[in-house]
Amino acid sequence: MVQLYNLHPFGSQQVVPTGQEPALFCCGRDALLVACVPGACKVEAFAAGRPELCEPLGSFNTLGRVLRMAYGEVGDYVATIEEKNKALFLRVYVNWQCMSTGSSRVCVRMVGHNLEAAYTEASKDQMSIIELPLSDPPLCFSCCPLTGDLLVGCKNKLILFCLKKVAVSRTVTLLDFELSLIMHIKNFTPAEIAFCAGYVAITFELEVLIFKLETSEKAAANSRRQTYESIVPEQLVNEAPLESEDFVICQQPVELLGDQSKQCGIAVTLESTGLINEDSNFQMQYVLYRRFALDMSTFLFSAEDAKLHSLQLLPMYETGMFTNVQLNSTKRELMSLFCFFSLPHIGYLYKVGGNLVELISTYQYSEKSQQAVLTPQFLHVITSNNLQCFTVRCSAAAARDEDPYIDTTLKACPPVSLDVCALRIQLFIGLKAISHFKNRIIILTKADTEDTTERKKPSRRLLSRKADSIKPKVPSEANPSWNLYIINTASTLQLYREMVEYSKAYENIKTESCIHLLSEAHLLVRTALMDPDLKESEEKEDLLAAFRESCALLGDCYSRFDTKDFHLALPYYKMSGLSITDVLKRMGSTLEDKTQKFEKGLIFYLHNSLYEDIDEELNEEMAAKVLQIVHLAEPNQLPHVICSPCLGSLCPKLAIKYLTMVETAVPSIVVTLSKASMFLKMGDQDGCKKELDNYAEMMLACGFIAEPRLLRQQIKGQIIPTALAVYLCETRPGFLVASVLALHENNKMEFEEADSFIKMLSAKDEDTVPQLLVDFWEALLVACGQQGVVQELHFKLATQYIWRLSRKQMPDTKPLKTTEDLINSCCHYGLIFPWVIFMMSLASPSDHIDSDDLSKLQSLLCGPSFNISSILPFLEMLSEDTIFGLSIHILCSTRLGQHERSIDKLLEKCPEAVIPYAQHELKDEHQALWWNKLLPELCQRTRHAGYNYPVFLSSLQETLNVIAMELELRDFVNVLPEDGNVAFFLPHLLQCSRRRLVT
Repeated sequence: MVQLYNLHPFGSQQVVPTGQEPALFCCGRDALLVACVPGACKVEAFAAGRPELCEPLGSFNTLGRVLRMAYGEVGDYVATIEEKNKALFLRVYVNWQCMSTGSSRVCVRMVGHNLEAAYTEASKDQMSIIELPLSDPPLCFSCCPLTGDLLVGCKNKLILFCLKKVAVSRTVTLLDFELSLIMHIKNFTPAEIAFCAGYVAITFELEVLIFKLETSEKAAANSRRQTYESIVPEQLVNEAPLESEDFVICQQPVELLGDQSKQCGIAVTLESTGLINEDSNFQMQYVLYRRFALDMSTFLFSAEDAKLHSLQLLPMYETGMFTNVQLNSTKRELMSLFCFFSLPHIGYLYKVGGNLVELISTYQYSEKSQQAVLTPQFLHVITSNNLQCFTVRCSAAAARDEDPYIDTTLKACPPVSLDVCALRIQLFIGLKAISHFKNRIIILTKADTEDTTERKKPSRRLLSRKADSIKPKVPSEANPSWNLYIINTASTLQLYREMVEYSKAYENIKTESCIHLLSEAHLLVRTALMDPDLKESEEKEDLLAAFRESCALLGDCYSRFDTKDFHLALPYYKMSGLSITDVLKRMGSTLEDKTQKFEKGLIFYLHNSLYEDIDEELNEEMAAKVLQIVHLAEPNQLPHVICSPCLGSLCPKLAIKYLTMVETAVPSIVVTLSKASMFLKMGDQDGCKKELDNYAEMMLACGFIAEPRLLRQQIKGQIIPTALAVYLCETRPGFLVASVLALHENNKMEFEEADSFIKMLSAKDEDTVPQLLVDFWEALLVACGQQGVVQELHFKLATQYIWRLSRKQMPDTKPLKTTEDLINSCCHYGLIFPWVIFMMSLASPSDHIDSDDLSKLQSLLCGPSFNISSILPFLEMLSEDTIFGLSIHILCSTRLGQHERSIDKLLEKCPEAVIPYAQHELKDEHQALWWNKLLPELCQRTRHAGYNYPVFLSSLQETLNVIAMELELRDFVNVLPEDGNVAFFLPHLLQCSRRRLVT
């Protein structure tokens, strides 16, 4: 479906003062090149860069009648197919501009030959004609806009000539071409070809084929000829045309996209000449095949004219739309590629670049088309008497290739599937040909003899809004039956403003038409901004302003109208740069009507904007308006909206009023917590306590999960505790920790964020860890099952316990859990070993620590999963001269398997604990330490009387008892000291021998 508007994309026109009747024309670098009618063998050049002048620049002669002509942007050359003596030749004209200076020097040379001979000191002022010999007559050709390479179509083959620069001296470089690839296409003679960035599009009558050429530097197959055989399905084979004397049965229409296009039945053989690089290997990939069926009802009596025409490939480049990254770069990176071709009554636009091949738009013409040209902004089509201007969707597709955030809550763009529209259908008599150059259209008209009287009427006039009062100046020598016009299209901003003005007529009548026209205006500006040639200037600033305005207008539409795409109000308003206050002000008198029904788009925008952490704060009046809108539209969202930092200026009494109304209808925990927060904002702690007492703490924690902003808000990128969080910290610290833990466990708060949040609540120095944070770590360790987080918590808790023990610093608040609580509720806190408990019973009053930190640390080290090596550097903070310090050091050594070292420390500093330690630790693989380590040490120490002699003797007796029960008699005798007292060891020997007799 095509939307039809009556806008003015055509601004003004000029008549090109050609001396002879034009046959072909093309544009290049601000010049219009016109090939004259047969027999003239001449190309005239005219200035086309300035809207007020179209003066002749000169001309140059061709060697024959020009049948086809094109301009190569890269290389600045003109390529032609010429006919001379009934033979067709392919020629390239280089340095053709010098003919406009009056120079008549011409150098004709064969491609690749005699470059040095062709170069003279005066070659700067001479035109070079390069002849490209072909084994078959050239039928069509195309110049690649990215590389300047030339692709030539002949019968059953395509020939690729690569443009190259050859340095003939240190200061002069000449252009030349080199044959690089021949593509054999069996039984397929191209009528038109298009070539861009390795993509090749060819048409023949009612068939179109697109494939991509790629150059691989890897080693090719042994053969230099590669055949790409297509897979021909049975249904395609059976669709060959059937003919009889009375009728013709045509083939069925077929569309094959991507890899499926291999089934088209057209085999392509690549023959690489190897002239550029012996290692180069061309490969091809099928992209699109389409075959049309002849519709005799549409083309009645003119079936011979029902062929494809106007084949084009349109590239769009990476731009960095709102940045200046590309401004200093001359190299263009292809971003998207589009292909257009047309039947007489319908045109097709495909996106072929990238991974996806898709049909973007179809164009229905009101009359039979003669020719069409595609630009990034428009499609211009000529019929016999009309110049038609259609919108295109190339920028919408390219924007999605360039920006991954399109179609999110951050950004938006009108869809590719948006209906196309005809902006203008302008009357011209006898339209024959059309071309495009920047923001100008060139058309050729040739009126028949019977149209002469019609031409005297004001049909050819300037196409601006003042067209009725201004007439073109036709040169007196011009033949009245033909004219060549340069039509200057309206500027983007002018046409944009007209579209915006036009859209106002649909605001209250046709919602979808209003959105459609504003979307067209938006795409128009977006396309202009995506032009890689757009430089920093006042024009770009104006375009950016128009872009933001169009986003705001589209945001208004989606927020005010009842449309299925109401969610687009959010990204369009974001792209417009408007604040929430600005958006609300745009609503005008609508906000004053308390019975007004607000549409989903506005609610969606407010809901998402107020959920985001933005720095804007509404004044009290605007905050009250937001409250009113939300209460009317979505009252259940009211407590969530109130929690937004944007509504910091909201009157708490008004908020409580609305919340009470909501609570009466639908009670909820979030409403209760919101009311408690508002009471605190009023300074009423009793009202806050009353609200909190309505639910159990576990239920209230669920309320914080539903709305975390009741506890913390992000203002200017920083997490700030709310007044309610401060209140809970002072009055219910355990509940606060449980609430923060619930937020973390439900992915509402990150671990580091929770740490920072609790530190801010405790108002401590950065280097000081408050007890409330330790309580949170302990609670999280109880609840957490992630190994990585568990190890981090182990480290944090252990180092904090050690830090406070080393400074004998008491917690700033009473811990929420005792050691017994943690042991009973958490597997990470183990039962404290008996020998550790025994050691602590030996501590002197001076070593006594009135804190749970020591027992918690000991329990943590006794746990099954603690990584001892992580805290070894911190053990230096604890002295081994105290019992509690010694217990920690020995615990760590024991957990690391250093039992001998632990025994030495105990014998040295706390011999009373040696036997309890040995009884608990020297088991299984460590049991041999009883007789290999402990027995020799005790025997040696008992030889010297001293303060600890009774302890050593008692320990020796206990050690001998254990050894006597574990070893055989012979082994027991062997471990006894040779100089021992027999009377001392005899009872243990008897005990060992009796055990042997019993067994």
